[in-house]
Amino acid sequence: MNTATRKAKGKRLQKYVCSLILKYHSKLTDNDVKSIRMGRKGEDVQLSEKAKELIPYSIECKNQEKMKYLWDAYEQAVNNSNSLEPMVVIKINQKKPLVVIDAEHFFLLQSKNNM
Repeated sequence: MNTATRKAKGKRLQKYVCSLILKYHSKLTDNDVKSIRMGRKGEDVQLSEKAKELIPYSIECKNQEKMKYLWDAYEQAVNNSNSLEPMVVIKINQKKPLVVIDAEHFFLLQSKNNM
């Protein structure tokens, strides 16, 4: 895969995350949530001060095939979830555990905390 294709893939993910934030936070506008150009230092999704009050997260987006194992684990959680929301807790040596949940579910939950 060439560099332009990789950047386009990453940019699509960033724009998707921006669209989810705007979908669940009607008080925000396109000026509050921006997808940053590939290759620039810093967060992939730039939030205004107003947006940071509602979404106190630094957002980094990765759209890479080498993380496929996460989706395998998530699919297992989906298959075992019955009526519950699937979640995966991941951990490697010397690092904090992380939680993987559906992005849309996360932004929905997060928006409810700000009502």
